[in-house]
Amino acid sequence: MRRIAPQTKLPVQERASTGIAGLDDVLGGGLPARHVYLIEGDPGAGKTTLGLQFLTQGASFGQRGLYVTLSETSTELRTVAASHGWSLAGIELFELVSSEGLSPELEQSILHPSEVELGETVRGVMTAVDRLKPERVVFDSLSEMRLLAQDPLRYRRQVLALKKFFSDRGCTVLLLDDRSARETDQQLHSIAHGVINLEQAVDQYGPERRRLRVLKMRGIKFRGGDHDFVLDTGGLSVFPRLVAAEHRLQASARLVSSGLPKLDTLMGGGLPCGSNTLLCGPSGAGKTTTAVTCALAALKRGDRVVYYLFDEGLSTLVTRAKALALDITGYLESGQLQVIPLDPAQVSAGEFAHMVRHAVEDEGARMIAIDSLNAYLQAMPGSKYLMLQMHELLTYLSHRDVVTLLILGQHGLLGEVESDVDMSYLADAILLFRFFEARGQLLKAVSMVKSRTNRHEQTIREFRMGPGGIEVGQELTDFEGVMTGAAVYRGNVPLLGDKQAGAN
Repeated sequence: MRRIAPQTKLPVQERASTGIAGLDDVLGGGLPARHVYLIEGDPGAGKTTLGLQFLTQGASFGQRGLYVTLSETSTELRTVAASHGWSLAGIELFELVSSEGLSPELEQSILHPSEVELGETVRGVMTAVDRLKPERVVFDSLSEMRLLAQDPLRYRRQVLALKKFFSDRGCTVLLLDDRSARETDQQLHSIAHGVINLEQAVDQYGPERRRLRVLKMRGIKFRGGDHDFVLDTGGLSVFPRLVAAEHRLQASARLVSSGLPKLDTLMGGGLPCGSNTLLCGPSGAGKTTTAVTCALAALKRGDRVVYYLFDEGLSTLVTRAKALALDITGYLESGQLQVIPLDPAQVSAGEFAHMVRHAVEDEGARMIAIDSLNAYLQAMPGSKYLMLQMHELLTYLSHRDVVTLLILGQHGLLGEVESDVDMSYLADAILLFRFFEARGQLLKAVSMVKSRTNRHEQTIREFRMGPGGIEVGQELTDFEGVMTGAAVYRGNVPLLGDKQAGAN
């Protein structure tokens, strides 16, 4: 019989907060103090901002900070800090770029790759550290030191010497590197106590997307994988990758009404808490109106609802809802309902997941609606990533006992209809909306094609939107071609438009 070795408990280490709440969360509380870390990324990825944020956070705790710059001037650094609203009080900027190096008498570059200048650079850094005795140091950047050294072996020895020097003085150090010489990456990785990689990608449309990954961190558990972040006024904001298993709660397994008794009957009793329902169909079939109706029913129960709107503006949604006797204005004004319009070109998957977590955990939202998944797809780098991200998000919402409504528009109106992505296997329940032809009219129908939690009807019901709101009719028989998208009704059951049809 195989014996399982007992898990060893990691020792508790003093942490140095980075000043970025999301990054501290990824690291399990911050960087272990008094070690040297490598922050690598291409120019513009956010390394300098991260370094300044790290030092300003230390200054807020009364810790002395030192920013050693070989590539930027102190004026440039102060400008960067001011753009984020930061004060550099308590932080010393040690500038190794001097105007003397520009004098024509020297006939050399600012940082000439000579042994004399490399030695002077290292000694200058050590002198500044011994004089100031800082607890936090940012060294910007290693690429300049690499140019001075020229020889890889000599460069490695100088980095090791700096590491030993900083370690002896108990400094927590960030070494910034722009990866200008990628063949030396592995050398730096082996020297540093931890490595954080910053990346940015530019799509064909929209702003650049940034993400970070902790490649290495000795002695602590950290959350692996890519984590989206944004660089804006105020510094870096990191959105840790959502891991649904970390948020498991006991689900109630109760049903709540959609606000339409006959739709509840069709779904087997209503909307289950801790599950998601996919509203699927062509444009104009009534998916958004049904979602707003379900949200209004939740609001009347006293629940908080957050509606993420990717496809249209808030004013359009409110106007259309009011025309169908679904007045949500009062709930918007009270804050019980939040409708958040989002531009898929501006928001990343990680940022959106962070928004949903905030709505559920901090604001107590009991219903989440995403309208629509087609636009949400545009915020993703690919359909596979969408599936993984959406799986974690839906599992998280299920663990938090939240009712989730997902809207997926299909291409085409009649005949064959297609979706951007197949979400059916992720959905706990699917409401299918279709157009159909009967008695010379183009009408709408709704059916429940899947439910993991309830025994639902295997029928098709007529669905109508009008000035009085939504009406759901009785079961209709004698349909032809419903699943093909070109449904024709040849039965005798009264339709909602017939005089003899009863009201809902």
